[in-house]
Amino acid sequence: MALSQGLYQKLQQKLSPQQIQLMKLLQVPTAQLEERIKEELEDNPALELDPESESASPEDETAPEESIDEGDTEVDAYDEYEVDDDGDYKTREDAVPELQGSGVIPHPSSASLHDSLIEQLGLLQLEPAEVLIAEQVIGSIDDDGYLRRETMSIVDDLAFKQNVVVESEQVEAVIEKIQLFDPPGIAARNVQECLVLQLRRKVVRQGTSDLRNALRIVEFHFEEFSKRHFEKVARSLGLTDEQLRASMDEIRRLNPRPGILAGSINKAEHYIIPDFIVYNNNGVPELSLNHRNAPELRISSDYRDMLKDYEKKGKSDKKQKEAATFIRQKIDAAKWFIDAIRQRQHTMMVTMQAIIEHQKNFFLSGDDSALRPMILKDIAEKTGLDISTISRVANSKFVQTEFGSYRLKHFFSESLSTDTGEEVSTHEVKNILQELIDGEDKRNPLSDDQLTDMLQEKGYNIARRTVAKYRELLEVPVARLRKEL
Repeated sequence: MALSQGLYQKLQQKLSPQQIQLMKLLQVPTAQLEERIKEELEDNPALELDPESESASPEDETAPEESIDEGDTEVDAYDEYEVDDDGDYKTREDAVPELQGSGVIPHPSSASLHDSLIEQLGLLQLEPAEVLIAEQVIGSIDDDGYLRRETMSIVDDLAFKQNVVVESEQVEAVIEKIQLFDPPGIAARNVQECLVLQLRRKVVRQGTSDLRNALRIVEFHFEEFSKRHFEKVARSLGLTDEQLRASMDEIRRLNPRPGILAGSINKAEHYIIPDFIVYNNNGVPELSLNHRNAPELRISSDYRDMLKDYEKKGKSDKKQKEAATFIRQKIDAAKWFIDAIRQRQHTMMVTMQAIIEHQKNFFLSGDDSALRPMILKDIAEKTGLDISTISRVANSKFVQTEFGSYRLKHFFSESLSTDTGEEVSTHEVKNILQELIDGEDKRNPLSDDQLTDMLQEKGYNIARRTVAKYRELLEVPVARLRKEL
């Protein structure tokens, strides 16, 4: 078949760079929005903060006005973005006065796990080579406090990255010294070693028979212990049921993730900043958008004035024309960013309002069993937005209620039919499943088959594999691992 050339026309949807940026901005949670705005302020001198303007009026949360065409060169087109004018756009909400302020969330500061270990390292008298080894080891410890890297890998890292040649025995000797640091159990290679390190330190300090038995269990019978084969452990060590129970209590007091206690993850990363606030106003849920990390923005009056001057002088001079083009581009970018913030807030409000309407009973009672089945498609149909847009809003967003703060994803769940044909949320089934497990006899825990039968007796048409799936989502181990003495 011969090759040929031809002209063809076709329609194709393609996202503009501005649309892509808007989608990314919509996905950013309030906790990160401040940093995004700071970046834009640094990149665009035509965009600035207005520190003295008043709070936004309620009508600012209505749908955004039509955007101005990118090719519009009229200076008056930017007047609506000047804060001093009437009808300007502001990004704060006056309905929630306690959320007003400087716009900066004060995060509690905390030293990281690695900082704490480096500080303790300075208290040891080590040779220069040992210091390098110790720093490499500490840098290889994860946030849970475990040393996941093999000894020979650390030796190779020192050789290739720092040109330091050491033996594996030297690395092991330094690791043993770091394992004496606080918190107890640090730099362990696995859970067993972590628990052994903690118990050895306790035995040295207290030396009770229960602690010594606990150390023997973890050190020599960890596999049987982890599989809940208590009778076999007791028989191997010659322990009575009372002695075994006391030793198990000592093991339960240990921390399998010692790095968490040392502030291994900065507290600011866990500080929940709600994107929405919902109040119960005499039986009517009221929604407010948290604008604390969204400072009020405007187009720089200096840039507006400069553009007006260049427009008056005309475009005969090439340098003036280039300067006017540059200023206009910066103002257009600032205008687009303010529009994007406005669009982001409007989309979030519309989406959250639809969620509240669908889950009204929950926002009035705080009872998880009041949650109705709801998927992304349900909210998309109510708002007229695309499912992908709803997904971006629900991702990494939080809402503060009178009953606590929740992820938006908490309100989305599939439906499950009862024997009467009624559709209920899977949240309700999970809550009942958790209640059944909490109320079981721990000496004879309920199997997944038994749990399935009990749920079916309550009228829920559910399969065993679904019960196993929900149990795993609740982070509940299988029956054998829930067995206690």
